[in-house]
Amino acid sequence: MLSRIFIQNFALIDQLEIDLSQGLQVITGETGAGKSIILGALRLIMGERADVKSFAKSDSKSIVETEFIINKSFLAFFQDNDLDFDEHTIIRREILPGGKSRAFINDVPVTLDLLKALSSKLIDIHSQFETSQLFTEEFQFGILDGLAKNQSVLSDYQTIFKDYQKTKKEIESLKTALSESNKESDYKNFLLAELEEAQLDQLDFEELKNQLNIQENADQIAEQLSQSLSKLNAEEFGVLSHLFEIKNKIGKLSDLSTDYLELSQRLEASYLEIKDITTELENKAENLEIDPVLLQSLLSAINKINALFLKHQVDDIEELKRIKEELSASQHSLESIENQIDEKEKLVKILELQLESLSKKLKDNRTLFSLDLENKAKEIFLKLGMEKAVLKIDLSDSSGFNLFGKNHIQILFQANSGFTLKPIQSAVSGGERSRVMLAIKKIMAENNALPTLILDEIDTGVSGRIAEEIGKLMKEMAADLQLIVITHLAQVAAKGNDNYKVVKFDENNVTKTTIVKLSNDEKLNEIAQLISGSKITDAAISQAKELIG
Repeated sequence: MLSRIFIQNFALIDQLEIDLSQGLQVITGETGAGKSIILGALRLIMGERADVKSFAKSDSKSIVETEFIINKSFLAFFQDNDLDFDEHTIIRREILPGGKSRAFINDVPVTLDLLKALSSKLIDIHSQFETSQLFTEEFQFGILDGLAKNQSVLSDYQTIFKDYQKTKKEIESLKTALSESNKESDYKNFLLAELEEAQLDQLDFEELKNQLNIQENADQIAEQLSQSLSKLNAEEFGVLSHLFEIKNKIGKLSDLSTDYLELSQRLEASYLEIKDITTELENKAENLEIDPVLLQSLLSAINKINALFLKHQVDDIEELKRIKEELSASQHSLESIENQIDEKEKLVKILELQLESLSKKLKDNRTLFSLDLENKAKEIFLKLGMEKAVLKIDLSDSSGFNLFGKNHIQILFQANSGFTLKPIQSAVSGGERSRVMLAIKKIMAENNALPTLILDEIDTGVSGRIAEEIGKLMKEMAADLQLIVITHLAQVAAKGNDNYKVVKFDENNVTKTTIVKLSNDEKLNEIAQLISGSKITDAAISQAKELIG
């Protein structure tokens, strides 16, 4: 569970700290108040790239810190990665003014990859346009296997499958070594010496080719960079100048109507990206230099490697390294290699029998619960105003074992009667995606140990009865996990166990954003405001009380 968020010096946020609880946590706020800024800060905890231009104070570091309450099921992860386990685990990301990033887990410095590995197990941020994961086979198997309680069987299967794959690769490697060992010893030693002389382990061939290409085309590169920068930076007619003007104009329109908000945000992002590209182009132009000595050295080094490629009939350095390792291992006797192959092939047969048995259990359970999943989805679709929508599970046998058994899966979907069921990625429309994903997340929440789930305006575009049903659905989901919802719907806000509001204010002529927890009376007024707008009426108050119940 995400129990605390602390943000400092990020976009409009000077400093913000909020405590969160279990259940349905609802965040509201006017458009432009800064809800997306808070999400952007949380995405830093997920390992996403930071933009130093978004700092409130360019000369100070930005800090995002979260505290999670976790259980002993995470102990193995912490032990495997040499981290201190704590039930109150703190994940922190710091971005220094120069752009350098640092990450910490319980005050221990970690890599971004390790940060992502842990945070992905703890938090899932889902925005209304983020449904691509629904189209992956891994995610679709996860839905069905959660409902079928296949986690234990699948874990056993995947452990054996990894051993199976590893053993088969080892057999192929041994067979290759056996074949190589039949060559003349003197010739093999010559080849090995030649490869060792090339110092392949210290060689970055792609960088060599890149540097050669730069040196050979330096004049053209310099000319193109100069022309490009001229068009980007021209004071009155440059791309940046025009884009800045367009961004400001559309930004003003977004203040008048939310219809232009997304376009304004996209233009802002595009402007920042192009500005960043311009800076990088300037750096490259400054650092570009022509060095004839370096050019000849690069040509010589690459010609030697190409000669090795031609001799060994390969086309990359890793293959040369593999051949070098095989030549080094060729001193083993043929009998020893043959015995190893024989033993490993026996092991493969044993593993195949185990995989066959487990994959059958997986398939039987999946087949048994497919109809249950289809019925659950239909029931939720009905509540969400998709009365004709149908979801079907298409399980097929694969020719061999894969990471998920001996099956392939496709979720088929059709939204209206009389149409053919199609794979969900080609059948679901933009207006249906959020509701379909919400239905799927609801089913998963009932059957899987999901992390903290954040839904960012996934209820956009609905109202009335459907909005009420979405609120109920989210309340039900929050019984099984911590659910944080950003919404503009009164029907959803009314269901919150705790409610928060993102507000924007001016302090010393500087616009800032923060978040506050609402009292019961403040929650009532906020819901009434969502109903009636800026002027809260008695009717809105009465309706808000009815929604809260």
